[in-house]
Amino acid sequence: MIRPSLIFLSVMIAGTSTALAAAQSDLSASVGFSSALPDAPSPALQSQTATTNASSAPQSQEGQQTRRILGFIPNFRSVSVDQKLPPLSVGAKFKLMSEDSFDYSDFIYVGILAGVSQAESSYPEFHSGAPAYARYYWHSLADTVDGNLMTEFIYPVVTKEDPRYYTLGHGGFFKRTGYSVSRLFVTRTDSGGMAPNFSEILGNGSAAGISNLYYPSPERSWTKTGQRWVTQVGLDGVSDLVKEFWPDLNNKFFHNKY
Repeated sequence: MIRPSLIFLSVMIAGTSTALAAAQSDLSASVGFSSALPDAPSPALQSQTATTNASSAPQSQEGQQTRRILGFIPNFRSVSVDQKLPPLSVGAKFKLMSEDSFDYSDFIYVGILAGVSQAESSYPEFHSGAPAYARYYWHSLADTVDGNLMTEFIYPVVTKEDPRYYTLGHGGFFKRTGYSVSRLFVTRTDSGGMAPNFSEILGNGSAAGISNLYYPSPERSWTKTGQRWVTQVGLDGVSDLVKEFWPDLNNKFFHNKY
């Protein structure tokens, strides 16, 4: 018998192309967002720009992203406010996904998630004690890699979407918060246009379906799969919100120390 989880995964992936064509044709009328998005240069280009600007005027720190938040949390996908970036190549998208998946801090993050899940007994089938923690850990690590692979590489390559977060940096708290949340559903394309964020929504849905291949049978229901899907999208939304306001926090509380 074909498992519902595998049917779910097949439907999610097969529907991507059809949904993309239909959604992009009606995007300007239905989404209602401006076609202009903030961009930023690669680290090498940022350095070159900073050198050029330094000779003519002081460089503003407003909206400037750093490679890491607080010096250790990965922030590789964030783009500084009002800067320009060339599109990512396939190889660059793969590199970005790898950095986000296998940075040393990711293993710490996964360890925290595993500990929280074990404390809440999220999966009783894993039992208790050190062996249970090991099970929680490798499942959380697999979930993280699955999600990054789908949302930062596979889907962005297929749909030609840009997986980076472009900082707005202007306007009040509510405007910027609304913008940050909207990036879950609207994203920039490689050509500089706007598109529904298939990489985020369908990518995380596909990753949730793939996870059914290694979770215990009781955890493979539609409800459990949907919960993992929604949870990951929600975590990405919180991550985007932190990225949006990190330059402000770095400036105000840490005097751009990081």
